[in-house]
Amino acid sequence: MEIKANNPALKSWIEIKPDTDFSIQNIPFGVYKDSQIEHHACIAIGEYVMDLNALQHLHYFNGVNLPAHIFSAKHLNDFIALGKQTTRAVRDRISDLLTVENKELQNNEAHRKQIFRHQSDVQMLLPVHIGDYTDFYSSIDHATNVGKMFRDPENALLPNWKHLPVGYHGRASSIRVSGHRFHRPKGQTKPTDAPPVFGPCKLLDFELETAFIIGKSTKMGESISTEKADDYIFGMVLFNDWSARDIQTWEYVPLGPFLAKNFASTMSPWIVTLDALEPFRVEGYKQDPKVLPYLEYTGNKNIDINLEVLIQPENGEATMVSESNYKYMYWTAEQQLAHHTVNGCNVNVGDMMASGTISGPDKHQFGSMLELTWRGTTPIKLKDGSERKFINDNDTVIIKGHCKKGNVRVGFGECKAKALPAV
Repeated sequence: MEIKANNPALKSWIEIKPDTDFSIQNIPFGVYKDSQIEHHACIAIGEYVMDLNALQHLHYFNGVNLPAHIFSAKHLNDFIALGKQTTRAVRDRISDLLTVENKELQNNEAHRKQIFRHQSDVQMLLPVHIGDYTDFYSSIDHATNVGKMFRDPENALLPNWKHLPVGYHGRASSIRVSGHRFHRPKGQTKPTDAPPVFGPCKLLDFELETAFIIGKSTKMGESISTEKADDYIFGMVLFNDWSARDIQTWEYVPLGPFLAKNFASTMSPWIVTLDALEPFRVEGYKQDPKVLPYLEYTGNKNIDINLEVLIQPENGEATMVSESNYKYMYWTAEQQLAHHTVNGCNVNVGDMMASGTISGPDKHQFGSMLELTWRGTTPIKLKDGSERKFINDNDTVIIKGHCKKGNVRVGFGECKAKALPAV
């Protein structure tokens, strides 16, 4: 299907730098506030946000069937729930208004002052109410690395790993939007040859992930096929599933992660629509052995999203420590959603499904400190000369991501958070 707003030939009358994440072909959705606005839906274009409530109030969406005040809600859930036909029409209309040929808004200075804000003058909010959150474990390179470290170097993957997308149910209440701070978690750890002890986590780690947002609800008993999955995915964000590795090692048997994961997660504020990501579809890993029929998925499976992780010490310069790519995922979002619902589990608009740590085959593409330093045995040196085995107090971790094809760049902005000392 041809998506009008994706046209690579489109040019905007808004000044857009070549390396911006927010080109006219992107138009990601978010929610902002400032000194006058408590919460309004918006989109990003160049260095600006466009207030969608103001656009609606000024009758720029008259050709789209939208409920009154849909863009003044605290979250985007109700807007997303209108369905892709409507959300796509909104994105197309915004694209029209921003094209250099369209003079409606371009020549109306009074309206521009009501609609546009500079991104530096606003605060981005959590874009959706997340009712439920699931985290998968779908990068074969990550799973292999972890298996080599903790189980068997010759037989790293567990027997089920290539047959189904492994996942666990996470904690939605502690997901925060980019820019937040959190305290180092505390919990039980088990020293070698000694009883368990309680105290602050010593092995704090980031996990480089993406996540997708559910855009269409189902009822209990319904399943979503891989072929229909894209109809239920509104868009994607960057995600950091913060992890306390020492707490995790002691607690995860037999039921999996708990306190090691639920203390904080970070998401980027902009939801890049699945529509905007379609031009960047690529083939993924060959799945061998052949998956069961309900997991089969034809066509281009993955998305070519360049991913970066930087560590910034307090008052210091950020150092890039990882460069990975979403295309290295073994299990796709469509397969994850099909597996999640095959037993009749219902999903709701705003639910979030995270990818799991995304690692590539080479060391510089590993998506966690656990892998990059190989359990702390090979520390990373930062630009200020200091070393890291894991994340220190007052370090800020920044995740960035973008797609690039020809002259078109579609990005996600930043996903960052600062780790404070334990309290």
